[in-house]
Amino acid sequence: SHIKEVYELSLAMDLMKSTINRFITLINSLAGEQDLDALLHGINKETMKVSRADGALIYLMNESEDALVAGALSISNEEDVGIDHVASVPLDSDNEIATAAKRNINSVFIINRDSDPLLHSILDHTELNALTVIALPLSNRNNEIIGMLCLLYKEQHAVDTDISHNTNIAFVQALSGFAAVTLESRQLLHMQEALLNAFIKLIAGAIDAKSPYTGGHCQRVPEITKMLAQAACESCDPPFDEFNLSDKEWAALDIASWLHDCGKVTTPEYVVDKATKLETIYDRIHEIRMRFEVLKRDAEIDYWQQVAEGGDRKKLKQSLDKQLAEINDDFAFIEECNEGGEFMDDDKIERLHRIAERTWQRTLDDRIGISWEEADRMNATEKKPLPAEEKLLADKPEHIITREEYEHMPENNPWGFKLNVPEHKYNRGELYNLSVSRGTLSAEERYKINDHMTQTIIMLEKLPYPRHLKEVPRIAGGHHETMDGKGYPRRLTREDMSLTARMMAIADIFEALTASDRPYKKAKSLAEAIRIMSFMRNDNHIDADLFKLFLTSGVYRKYGEQFLAPEQLDEVDINEYIGQ
Repeated sequence: SHIKEVYELSLAMDLMKSTINRFITLINSLAGEQDLDALLHGINKETMKVSRADGALIYLMNESEDALVAGALSISNEEDVGIDHVASVPLDSDNEIATAAKRNINSVFIINRDSDPLLHSILDHTELNALTVIALPLSNRNNEIIGMLCLLYKEQHAVDTDISHNTNIAFVQALSGFAAVTLESRQLLHMQEALLNAFIKLIAGAIDAKSPYTGGHCQRVPEITKMLAQAACESCDPPFDEFNLSDKEWAALDIASWLHDCGKVTTPEYVVDKATKLETIYDRIHEIRMRFEVLKRDAEIDYWQQVAEGGDRKKLKQSLDKQLAEINDDFAFIEECNEGGEFMDDDKIERLHRIAERTWQRTLDDRIGISWEEADRMNATEKKPLPAEEKLLADKPEHIITREEYEHMPENNPWGFKLNVPEHKYNRGELYNLSVSRGTLSAEERYKINDHMTQTIIMLEKLPYPRHLKEVPRIAGGHHETMDGKGYPRRLTREDMSLTARMMAIADIFEALTASDRPYKKAKSLAEAIRIMSFMRNDNHIDADLFKLFLTSGVYRKYGEQFLAPEQLDEVDINEYIGQ
């Protein structure tokens, strides 16, 4: 008998050792699982082993917390079973699962064809007419129901209906408590990730909505970036044959793509949308048009005065018509200059200055009814007595908006920015702006536009990132850099930038070239955009290997077919570019 007691004690010790080891193994496997679906299936399989059940079904509480929705179903000797046809269980329904959930209690019951029809779908998956079910609530740290764990037995009397006497089920209860806490943690993590992603898209949408002319840019750039990154992952050719992105790296690239222009929230709308050279909050060409109208009226008044004094009406009329034609022609030239686009050569600049020397007479005070800031700028110069002679076009001291000391970027700034900061914050001079050589932006406005990159980096580097998202600021902040180290704002070279950052540069340029919602340019066709980008490749502005992949993988056309107008989808002979 002593030997028998020692033997039984040895068996009990082995069982206890095995149980503890199994429990620790279960804890480690469940706690280490990051994917919610995999976690659900893991809980199912482990509880099936422990309880010797024929199946396991997990229900999760829906967002409105008024129904249990199937999360995972496992059947012994089978792969994980789909849950599409497992009916949800509203908490106000009259069946055992809903009752156990509402009362937060364990329950043992039998499902058969006479049970609530909501539970028949469970029978359908096992192809049986009856099942014994043990329903265990999954409760969070606040003892609130987040789901139900249902163990399924094919034999109707395979389970002791008194749960307290079933040691395996007691172990499952202990496991389910840990599983519930783990499941809650993963759900909270997924909810936080969903909130973060929604917030990121909200910011990007707000930036696009702020400017009706750049709407969709922040949403389209991630699409191109994702397509190009996928092409690089699938490529077997150097230098991409060893390139691959993990799930976490994909997440970092996605976030960086969506936030690549978040600094634009600080850029004035009238600078982003500047369609003409004289446009600020409104287009100042209208002021100049009125001055030309004054010149025409003055010419007509002068004509009638000379007629009244007995002058030769025919000769005076010829002279008037010539004057009016010259005024009209000069204003047409000013309008053309205001539109931007074409290169302003020296002859045009000279003509602008010649037109500017014409004068008109102002009889009203120009220092009343204005903002205090403008009044301060105007009061820095002596007030002219009325009537005052004004030039037709002018660069006045009050057109200069000074840059405050705090707005200068120090050379030893912590972000490594290397910037050529203009002396003034803005220069609204009429001649100055009309003389802009290309496009519509002055040097000061172009600096302000480019400032969105510095602001993007500053904003993104302030955020506390988990380890796998640490590269987000560098990826997002590099899409205005060039391969030759002459880009913006850090003057990085190709070697200083990650491959994903170089991808974003191509995505940003291609989207900007083909976008049809810009007021200052016409949308380019595929062939035009690729030709322009080939010049940028030749000038070492974009990555040559990535540009080749962009063409050979067909990413440019795949994007075009999804997002561009049919008339932009012309043919592109990529052989013309990939051999260069």
